[in-house]
Amino acid sequence: MKKIILIISIFFLVIVTTLTKNSSKNLEKEIYITKENINILENKYELVLLEYNFLTSPKKLLEYQNTYFEDDLESLNINSFNEIKKENNKLIISKFNPIK
Repeated sequence: MKKIILIISIFFLVIVTTLTKNSSKNLEKEIYITKENINILENKYELVLLEYNFLTSPKKLLEYQNTYFEDDLESLNINSFNEIKKENNKLIISKFNPIK
């Protein structure tokens, strides 16, 4: 009787150990994948932030204008624009309203 209890307990411990090891391995795999995804997203975020900061600074925009466009660009008043809409196959031209 003692031998049977000992064998059953050893068998039970082996099964529990195997299950625990497998679930631990799966968790480690998921953690690794998640960390890699986070690293990739952090790198993309840093690049996008750098690009945004670099390209949108007024100083940089003026520099680009002088370097690439010279006198090709000019400022316009937004109120001078017109808006074109198509309703019932007719074109309707009205003053542009930036605040809607």
